[in-house]
Amino acid sequence: MLYWWDRLKPQFSPLLWGIAMGAFAYALNPWAAGLVFGAVLILALLAGYVFAPVPIHLKSTRADADDPLRAILPPLARAVIEHLPAPVMLLDANQRVLFVNDPMRQVVPGDVERKHVSAVLRNPEVIEAIRQTAASGVEGQIEFSLPVPIERFYQAYTARVAADPPAVALLLHDVTTIRRSEQMRADFVANASHELRTPLAAVSGFIDTLRGHARDDPKAQERFLEIMSVEAARMRRLIDDLLSLTRIELNEHVRPDTKVQLEGIVRQAAQALEPLAASDDISVKVACAAEPLAPVVGARDELVQLFQNLIHNAIKYGRPGGHVLVTIGHNESGEVFVAVRDDGEGIPQTAIARLTERFYRVDVKRSREKGGTGLGLAIVKHIVSRHQGRLTIESKLGEGSVFTVFLPAVSRVAPRREGGDGAGAWL
Repeated sequence: MLYWWDRLKPQFSPLLWGIAMGAFAYALNPWAAGLVFGAVLILALLAGYVFAPVPIHLKSTRADADDPLRAILPPLARAVIEHLPAPVMLLDANQRVLFVNDPMRQVVPGDVERKHVSAVLRNPEVIEAIRQTAASGVEGQIEFSLPVPIERFYQAYTARVAADPPAVALLLHDVTTIRRSEQMRADFVANASHELRTPLAAVSGFIDTLRGHARDDPKAQERFLEIMSVEAARMRRLIDDLLSLTRIELNEHVRPDTKVQLEGIVRQAAQALEPLAASDDISVKVACAAEPLAPVVGARDELVQLFQNLIHNAIKYGRPGGHVLVTIGHNESGEVFVAVRDDGEGIPQTAIARLTERFYRVDVKRSREKGGTGLGLAIVKHIVSRHQGRLTIESKLGEGSVFTVFLPAVSRVAPRREGGDGAGAWL
């Protein structure tokens, strides 16, 4: 009742003023222009107030009347805001959260209503923009980032709503893809120019040699052409890895939505590397747990690439005539794991922390001789990050290394595999 009275009360003032002005005009000239002037004035004042904007009322229900921190939007407005694709937050005059829609809950998970915005968005610049908008009514715009769990970039817009009680709206626009594209472009140019300089210089030098004193030397030509072929292949692998890493990093903040079984993916990756392993007389064994494994949420092609990189590294840096063991299982934390073990020389403890850096190599000369680009483990790291998993590395000098990938399992257990006894199989 009070709500409707508040809406009707402003209409009485212009009505009374219009009647008074019309009566005064009528008293001066009851039969002529005064009557017309008064009628027109009354209609103008009424029309002005009828079409004037009415402040928005965030009406609270009786159940929430004793809760000053919570304002319930009208059902229609609430439904519209809830289904907006952009994250939206509504704050009261004290900067406490009144309402968040579903996309905003993905940004600030958990129970955030009634909490102060500083406890929800721990970004001083955003909090200051909200404070200034609440105090001055001037709309604000600011860009900020949330570093965890995966860094995302947002454009924040703040506006004060003409409401009773007063409120401040915060809207976020995700610009992660734009910022990542800009960074990837800069990184690609920097990395490509740095890493391609050496093979290009070698190829250029051999071309000059072939044009010069080796022009009439068939043996030198054959040897130089072979080296040029190797360098060209190295450049091709480098460009392929850079493009692959750039593509993965661009979508790292977007989690895949397809359920896959890891056993088939791992076996596919191992089978593709069988010729490489055979050339070094290395055996690769894939052993899977006897009980059925739950599926994981993942992009199949990226997971194949992940395990190919790990198994390829195990073959390259393993002992000639040795073994590579790939174990698939699950742990008590609800994760499915894949461990790749080799029996190579091992990795110094001081180098383990840097293995997933771009272009980092423990032994630069050996890596280049083996055809490595220095990007394989960087690609592994970003694929694991996109799948919200984790990577552990264990190594002992003289004994070998173990690279283990843990991925969160889907709660529903997959059907038992057909034709497998769980004891593992040699490829």
